[in-house]
Amino acid sequence: MSAPFEERSGVVPCGTPWGRWYQTLEEVFIEVRVPPGTRAKDVRCSLRSRHISLAVSGQELLQGKLFDSTVTDEGTWTLEDRQMIRIVLMKTNRDAGNCWTSLLENEYAADPWVQDQMQRKLTLERFQRENPGFDFSGAEISGNYSKGGPDFSSLEN
Repeated sequence: MSAPFEERSGVVPCGTPWGRWYQTLEEVFIEVRVPPGTRAKDVRCSLRSRHISLAVSGQELLQGKLFDSTVTDEGTWTLEDRQMIRIVLMKTNRDAGNCWTSLLENEYAADPWVQDQMQRKLTLERFQRENPGFDFSGAEISGNYSKGGPDFSSLEN
């Protein structure tokens, strides 16, 4: 079984009935398919620290309590090609151990396989950030990577 990892973008998406969501160490991305020809004035989007709601032409597409908190002032949405809304949320907790298991509390959860791949990707992203001179693009994570992998911060230089 191959991972749903997208080589080009480096993301592990979680499919939903309305589109998909994925995450990095710092952000959560939500892509919602909307009827072709949708205009920005048809969109009503509310992004709060722990809550999201999205409606198009009066029809609620996404609404609920987010899995974890986000930075309210840094959340954005854009309408792309008049057929997709992309929402970007900035995570409040930005470490590899903060891998969201679902987009909303009890809704749009990643299945165990996708969740595992998301956690591996965030751990690799953390290693890359901590070791900027190394290329981890082809690395495989095995062993203890849950909760962001092992913590080497207490080791002496």
